[in-house]
Amino acid sequence: MTEFEEIYDKYFRDIYLYIYSLSKDKHIAEDITSEAFIKAIKSIDSFKGTCDIRVWICKIAKNCYLSYLRKNKKLVNMDLLPNQEDKVDVEKMICSNEESIEIHKILHNLEEPYKEVFTLRVFGELSYKQIADIFGKSDNWACVTYHRARNKIIERLEGHK
Repeated sequence: MTEFEEIYDKYFRDIYLYIYSLSKDKHIAEDITSEAFIKAIKSIDSFKGTCDIRVWICKIAKNCYLSYLRKNKKLVNMDLLPNQEDKVDVEKMICSNEESIEIHKILHNLEEPYKEVFTLRVFGELSYKQIADIFGKSDNWACVTYHRARNKIIERLEGHK
């Protein structure tokens, strides 16, 4: 077994779960995950080793997914996406094997609208205004709902430790 086959076997599930949480479609998640690994193989020489390889592949997968959205016109305007600086580095958390499974389980069982607002904010990278527009609510409602969802996830994570 080659080194990349070992990486594929070790991280496929994590990358798949990450993309599935974004897309909510198992077929899209499978396609994007496969595409991400193909791109990773082709560009393995550019991997500098400054981060965990799983995080690097997650970033490739996220970019593949965003390209998919652009091609399928499901994303309105990429310039409207907020900067990631004000958030916890979810990619690292999602790509951490142990935390990934727990977060996905908690998120899967989170009640609405918390589940959808959290997913739109973190995985969809939408602003509070964009989320508010989707729900027909105020920006403040979107912000409060997101923070309540985040707190519920943190509480449930702490309950598993």
